[in-house]
Amino acid sequence: MPLQDASAKLLEVHYNELLDNWVASLLQSARQKRQAEPQLRDQCRQFLGALIAALGRSTAADISGRDWDEVRGLLTEISNTRARSGFSPSETAMFIFSLKNPIFAVFSQALSATPDVLADQNRAIDTMLDQLGLYTTEVFQKSREEVIVRQQQELMELSTPVVQLWDNILALPLIGTLDSGRTQVVMESLLEKIVETGASIAIIDITGVPTVDTLVAQHLLKTVAAARLMGADCIISGIRPQIAQTIVHLGVDLTDVTTKATLADAFVIALKRTGATNLPNTAR
Repeated sequence: MPLQDASAKLLEVHYNELLDNWVASLLQSARQKRQAEPQLRDQCRQFLGALIAALGRSTAADISGRDWDEVRGLLTEISNTRARSGFSPSETAMFIFSLKNPIFAVFSQALSATPDVLADQNRAIDTMLDQLGLYTTEVFQKSREEVIVRQQQELMELSTPVVQLWDNILALPLIGTLDSGRTQVVMESLLEKIVETGASIAIIDITGVPTVDTLVAQHLLKTVAAARLMGADCIISGIRPQIAQTIVHLGVDLTDVTTKATLADAFVIALKRTGATNLPNTAR
């Protein structure tokens, strides 16, 4: 009888014992106790059933085959859930590794009279569970990276708000470093707001941008050009003396762009250009 098939039959016979011992082992971990026992038991039940089915079908210990699709699918779902819930990679991998001792105990009890067979079964299961544990860690890490990237994107969107200051006037206050990725978010946010409001003037305030180099200046010019294509003129405000000197030193041509030292000054210019009435005192 193939090792996998023999393992599957033993595990099936001792299913309830295995499940209880595995869940008890997991619940000994302080971290695992934060997960509700019914949910944890349900995950263990589903996985153990899929594992026994895969062992019964498969003729090889390699978990990459189609016979292991259900097992890998369950591990992917469990790993993704734990990644979002704040578990560590080792805590997630222990979901698999903690199954070893309950299985070894079953084998020792059932195969004590045949030590050679017992050794072969333990070795095969140990190798298979190691593969599944590594797979779990890989899936967990990929899921965590996706969560981090999504959070970074959300933070970039939050850090580039486009606000409507007046009829036909938008303001985009920038804070922090302006790189290629963030520039794309800035440009998309601004263009979407221009379409939404029909604004004719956009003020890009760089008071909160610590440094302006050639790359940052190029990003600003691209944003201005994109806004113009949408029918909106741009005013750049927050040009401090140090930044003005840097721009001149770099030879960046901003002659076609209106620039002002402060957002208030830029707002006054924008109000006059739009012919706004009932102006605030600073614009009169």
